[in-house]
Amino acid sequence: MDLANLRKSAHLSSSSIVDYLSCGLQFKFGRIDKLPAEFIPDALEFGSAIHRVLADFYIARQAGHYMPITEMHAKFETYWSEAAKGNDRIKFKEGKDYETLLADGKAILSVYVTNIPDTKYTVLAVEEPFAFEIPGMHIPVIGAIDLIEADESGVLIITDHKTSSKSYADSDVHSSFQLSVYSIGMRNNYPNREILLKFDALIKTKVPKFESYYTTRDADDEARTIKKILNAYDGISKQVFLPNMESWKCSGCQYAKACDEYLRR
Repeated sequence: MDLANLRKSAHLSSSSIVDYLSCGLQFKFGRIDKLPAEFIPDALEFGSAIHRVLADFYIARQAGHYMPITEMHAKFETYWSEAAKGNDRIKFKEGKDYETLLADGKAILSVYVTNIPDTKYTVLAVEEPFAFEIPGMHIPVIGAIDLIEADESGVLIITDHKTSSKSYADSDVHSSFQLSVYSIGMRNNYPNREILLKFDALIKTKVPKFESYYTTRDADDEARTIKKILNAYDGISKQVFLPNMESWKCSGCQYAKACDEYLRR
């Protein structure tokens, strides 16, 4: 299964559904009208560079090698430079710039490799794609899992790597729509396997932290998730794109000017 090919056809993903449910108008601008974003948040490119390093780290572990922190730092500097150096479309948060985030990335990776538990998990796959279909929908739901491991009893551990400015609340993890979609996708890829879900969070506080959050999903959780997907699909199919002008995301929206113009019209 090739994610690039899956993306060439009509589809939904956990992120696109969350975008739609958060603000239908933003979804329309970015995913239907394909408007260029007015800027790129620094957190988006920073998180992408960290993800690329961790993918390389676990691909090496799958092959029986342990990547030293010096190599991880070098990889991050390469990926961050490719994405951000001289890129005037990136909008940095106050007090941040290319150099400070370069240092932050190296620091947070050091904390990560120092604190990842010695779980004896076996790495099964890195960036594994999935696709599943729901009756009543004419397009699949697709995505990719950052990391799939198995413990000694054969339980699958599905990990999504996060970069965040603060710790997660347990309630956010237990109700995460993204992890619910991943659970359904992995049951499709690995039928009859017990699944444990996990966020590995690299937290960009003044003193960087690393925290793991475990959770599970049962049949009722997955049924509610499927209902949510169907409702989003129904709204998108009917071209219902409601703006959400009271969202906390408005202050950092990449389509603020387009939104203002649309609402004034």
